[in-house]
Amino acid sequence: MLSDGLVNRILESAPRVSIGILGDMFLDRYLEVDRSLDEPSVETGLTAYQVTRVRSHPGAAGTVVANLSALGVGRIIPFAFTGDDGEGYELGQALRSTPGVDMSGLMTCPSRRTPTYTKPMHDHRDGRCVEDHRLDIKNRVPTPMAVIEAIAGKVEAALNGLDALLVLDQVSESDCGVITAAMRSHVFRWAAALPGKFILADSRESAHLMRGPSLKPNRAECRAALGRLGHGVPEDAGPMAMALAGVMGRTVYLTVGEDGMVVAEPGSAPVAVPAFRVEGPIDPVGAGDSTSAGVLLARAAGAGPAEAAAFGCLVASITVRQVGVTGTATPGQVKEQWNRQAGSSA
Repeated sequence: MLSDGLVNRILESAPRVSIGILGDMFLDRYLEVDRSLDEPSVETGLTAYQVTRVRSHPGAAGTVVANLSALGVGRIIPFAFTGDDGEGYELGQALRSTPGVDMSGLMTCPSRRTPTYTKPMHDHRDGRCVEDHRLDIKNRVPTPMAVIEAIAGKVEAALNGLDALLVLDQVSESDCGVITAAMRSHVFRWAAALPGKFILADSRESAHLMRGPSLKPNRAECRAALGRLGHGVPEDAGPMAMALAGVMGRTVYLTVGEDGMVVAEPGSAPVAVPAFRVEGPIDPVGAGDSTSAGVLLARAAGAGPAEAAAFGCLVASITVRQVGVTGTATPGQVKEQWNRQAGSSA
């Protein structure tokens, strides 16, 4: 599915590509705790953990932004809201320091909090760094319609200049994030008006409501979508992807973990896209986001659905080897991994 020429063409096109990311932008805040500095709280007697370093990174949709940047994409526009708060300031700092990011799609909303995952990381005396209970900040009331319409307006103003658009629905609470029922209506309208525009949707809870764009679910999300649509749920990945593609009328990129992906287009037999071999310890955190970045870039560069899925798997085979962090892949790493895999299969 991939060749030397295609891999090089995709990577060489990256600086000329513009990709939009519409969805829930989180702040991932890591608090590095040195347990050798523990001290008791005078007020409560409980242990007061001492934070020695704070790391802030774009999370959720921001993870895809970071992956696209690492791949060398020339223009990346996140379309989202942040709160008028400290977390929003930190997220803005992180995004502004990410090469290729165009901040024009972001808006500050004083009535919302910036969604944040705070992750205390305990440095144990045996040298291990272990994540403690995560602290989540999320909005639990519906997003105001004025905010949704303002973000949709920003997308519409930029859409003709985009080579691809990702719609990422991270928030499980209905209508409390960027991708609300009203925003899904806009996405459907854009897909209908611009059938040649590659629009990909990734939704944790609402894939069955994503009419218009191509879909990238995992097994559980695909199974849930078919069930909510009142459709039978095949056990095997190929028939499952084909069923969702048939009922939604759009291409489905079904991720199947270490087995790679299955690509199903309406009316066609599904295509199994194998994963690339990975040796040693792996960390799957963020693998789906790196796969999305690879698919988006490849499709923006003119690759077909199965070729784009294979490129997404190639990118993910690099990021899963970065244990303990949400990995990214540079063009140099992609070329090295491709040459290694192509050479081993020769």
